[in-house]
Amino acid sequence: MTYPETLDYLFNSLPMFQRVGASAYKSDLNNTLALCKFLGNPERKFNSIHIAGTNGKGSTSHTLAAILQAAGYKTGLYTSPHLKSFTERIRLNGDEIAQDAVVQFVTENRDFLDDLKPSFFEMTVGMAFWYFAQQKVDIAVIEVGMGGRLDSTNVIIPELSIITNIGYDHMQFLGNTLPEIAGEKAGIIKPQIPVIISQTQADTTSVFLDKARQMNTPIVFADEKFAIKSLREKRSQDQILAEFEVSSKGKSEILEFGLLGNYQKYNLPGILEAVDELRNQGWKISEEAVKIGLAEVVVLTGLKGRWQILGENPTVIADTGHNEPGIREILAQLKNHTFTRLWMVIGMVQDKDISNILNLLPKEANYVFCNAQIPRAMPADQLAEMAFSLGLKGEIIPNVNDALNFARKNAGSDDLIFVGGSTFVVAEIDEL
Repeated sequence: MTYPETLDYLFNSLPMFQRVGASAYKSDLNNTLALCKFLGNPERKFNSIHIAGTNGKGSTSHTLAAILQAAGYKTGLYTSPHLKSFTERIRLNGDEIAQDAVVQFVTENRDFLDDLKPSFFEMTVGMAFWYFAQQKVDIAVIEVGMGGRLDSTNVIIPELSIITNIGYDHMQFLGNTLPEIAGEKAGIIKPQIPVIISQTQADTTSVFLDKARQMNTPIVFADEKFAIKSLREKRSQDQILAEFEVSSKGKSEILEFGLLGNYQKYNLPGILEAVDELRNQGWKISEEAVKIGLAEVVVLTGLKGRWQILGENPTVIADTGHNEPGIREILAQLKNHTFTRLWMVIGMVQDKDISNILNLLPKEANYVFCNAQIPRAMPADQLAEMAFSLGLKGEIIPNVNDALNFARKNAGSDDLIFVGGSTFVVAEIDEL
């Protein structure tokens, strides 16, 4: 099989949640366990960190991987979904898995995959574990796909578990209340494996404490240990860095972070506490490695789409935040920018709580409604119809890049253009 033929097999033969939604969801770990067993249980052959949460798990995963790389460890990183290329999901020291390795995995295991009929995600998790074991990584950072308890990644026994924050997303699978959703995320907590909660939330604290008690595992609420204050953004050589003041144990320091957005202040406590816990376990991570990993996370791991500045005069910013808490943070971040007019190039997927999100959006902005080229996407005209009924005004231009170009042509040099509403909208931006 060629690489294009292999991708065609993966995308078309196996159900992919990102593309088709609920029909691809599997409510147990049976397929993953069967695939891992067939592969010789590769998930048992490397150290790992497991990260769940509604928002922030991707940023946390990439940053910890960058810190571990900077500390000299051979570091695997598994994340989802990908933005541009399938190979983004599986990285080794920041480098994407080689296309030849993807072909090898499918070619060697195709008969078993045909019989098992795993979902796209189950198969991808198996491939990641196989690759990390094959490459003999020192440690792999594994991001949960959705939820935790029943997520395919939840077959590993990690060095530590991290849960970033809890918000309303994927409620048809995870529950309708924050405690219910937290209960699913808490499913990654393992017996006697330390767990770190990045952001203390009143509705979910007792859920995590109860689960940690059941598992006889130490639990730390990281934001009770690290106080984070967002300071400013500064240009350093060819990149923009965010400065945060970190206070802990009566001491304060300024850290530079390569991921922009004030909402990173919710992720930093969990990241810093994870470093402390790894040190306690014997991992050698210097202060210099932490500073390099934080500042150079984008370069070291290839992360895209997190408050990414695509242009100036007018300012163009893309962000993959797509659920209600994510959109709230984006809108709060926009208030830190000075501009004459705000343009919003927006597309969404059909299984989100679209009305609630549209109700949050500023009515004075100029909208361009678009849609990603996936079956789950809400057609731009339908999204616009809902938006118009709620008092938003704008144009309907389905193609993402045509929509962005329209905004650029009509925006003044002092305007700001935001592109987002869906990971898949950001993924289709040509220049990303």
